[in-house]
Amino acid sequence: MAKDKKQSIFGRLFGNRNKTVDVMVEEQIQSPGKMMLNNFLHNKLGMTGVIVFLLIFVFVVLGPYILPIDLGDTDNTQQNVPPIQSMLSVPKELDGNISAISPGPTFGVGCSKDGKVYIWGYTKITDTIDLKDIPDKVKEANIVDIAAGYDHIVAIDDESNIYVWGNRRLGQDRVPSELKGTKKNPVNIVQLEAGYQFSGALTDEGKAYFWGNGNMCDVDVKKQYQGHIQKIAIATYNYCLLLDDGSVVYGGVQKDNAFTRIPENLSSGVVDIAATGETMAAVDEAGKIYVWGNSTHGEKDVPESESRPVELYGGRYHYTALMENGDVFSWGDDSHQQADVPAEVNGAAIDTVYAGFYQNYAVDVNGKVHTWGLKGHALGTDNMGRDVLTRIVNGGKVTMTVGAISVIISLIIGIIMGGLAGYFGGKVDMLIMRVSEIVGGLPFLPFALLLSAIIGSRISVELRMYLIMIVLGVLSWTGICRLIRAQILAEREKEFVLAAQAMGVREGTIIFKHILPNVLSILLVEATLLFATCMLTESTLSYLGFGITPPTPTWGNMLTGANNSIVIQQYWWRWVFPAAIFGVCTICINLMGDAIRDAVDPKSIGR
Repeated sequence: MAKDKKQSIFGRLFGNRNKTVDVMVEEQIQSPGKMMLNNFLHNKLGMTGVIVFLLIFVFVVLGPYILPIDLGDTDNTQQNVPPIQSMLSVPKELDGNISAISPGPTFGVGCSKDGKVYIWGYTKITDTIDLKDIPDKVKEANIVDIAAGYDHIVAIDDESNIYVWGNRRLGQDRVPSELKGTKKNPVNIVQLEAGYQFSGALTDEGKAYFWGNGNMCDVDVKKQYQGHIQKIAIATYNYCLLLDDGSVVYGGVQKDNAFTRIPENLSSGVVDIAATGETMAAVDEAGKIYVWGNSTHGEKDVPESESRPVELYGGRYHYTALMENGDVFSWGDDSHQQADVPAEVNGAAIDTVYAGFYQNYAVDVNGKVHTWGLKGHALGTDNMGRDVLTRIVNGGKVTMTVGAISVIISLIIGIIMGGLAGYFGGKVDMLIMRVSEIVGGLPFLPFALLLSAIIGSRISVELRMYLIMIVLGVLSWTGICRLIRAQILAEREKEFVLAAQAMGVREGTIIFKHILPNVLSILLVEATLLFATCMLTESTLSYLGFGITPPTPTWGNMLTGANNSIVIQQYWWRWVFPAAIFGVCTICINLMGDAIRDAVDPKSIGR
């Protein structure tokens, strides 16, 4: 018997309806509730909708804890990046054969010991500029060093010839004549760096030269420093110099900015310097690290270490240090795990590190490359550089919350008003129905748009969300009210109601404890379908710009860009993924509602 019972349950759950049963026995042991449940479980479309919806629900409920969102976070280096996971995918040709690596915002570029250039990641700068289109002159040259800027790449060959490709419209390729040596007087370049629309080079004579957009960067170097420079460190728009006397100086001619305020302790004894986008760092002979500038991502929170740092490397908002014992540690911004050094790196005898933007490449003594940081964006980024997957997860939570709260408000109002109208009838029924017709006759979208235009800009985004919930709930109860009224009109004439009245049961108890439970199944169908409708309405308002506004994400306002032909054609990921998950979610909710309706209807129960 136990085996037969297990088979029967298994068959019910997975749609096995071929087993012959005794109709009389079945009717004796199955209550109406069990019959509805059994019929619902055998509805394959309905069960599919339940499973997929639950997966989406768990995704948007638990997702924000895994992918938290910073509403103030924007990143111009990550704008409109398509779905990609290859930003750290170093080509196999460079394994054990690396001469230099330089990370860019969404790409990496490197050169091998035999002078070949390799590039990986997302390399498209504009519709017409793609960094993977390496010039023929570069392919034919023997490249010994390379540097990646925001939108261009600078390379140098074994004869100190400098090559620039990518965006060159702001003078990124106007190399100073001092760096163009001759066969009789060759110029030996020992360091090559690139920043935002400008680049820099250091010669073996201790002279530094910068070129590019002089309006963005102080490209002029004070003459007293020339001939004494050991290293240059380039930030987004500025740079500092390490001189041969161990001091750190700001090399430009500007009198005061965040980089000119160098700590007094750095007047001597400095062994290395590095820069992030907005800060500079230096390490002295004792291994103490100093950071100055506009620290916004924890760059000044230098962790303590047992070993002495000997070399520093800077990304966009993080630093990486190579220790005297060969270990590596990072600190600062860790939004893309760029400050989370893998355990395998420490103890791997690291020879050198290449860090930049959100990527780190550590090369050990055997030439093996260890990487950590930003691999890419699974669903791409939007026009503000924000991760689409993160916004979908957090936006889904907002959209579902608005839909759920709106349905709860509608249910409360609709059940109370419908219950009173159906049970008491007469003038009460007439009054409630007239109010219902007035509310139902309001043009919802124009009313919501007008209300949002009048007071929406005067309140915060959070209050705006509450306002949308209330408006949706207050204007969506009329259908539930009419449904409850019709069901109670039929139920109130039955014998159990007359018996309750004869026993002196209060009318409120009769309505809400005796009659309503008999119409809950139909109410559940209506609530399920109304949930999807409220989600669609909220998204419609947000899409039109009158609902919840960015930076707070919802599935609706994420689709705002879909009304732009350029976005539709070139940045498809910005609307395809939000539209897909939203469409699947609403379809699943409707499938659930249809399945519940079929289960409640006795005529749909087949034998």
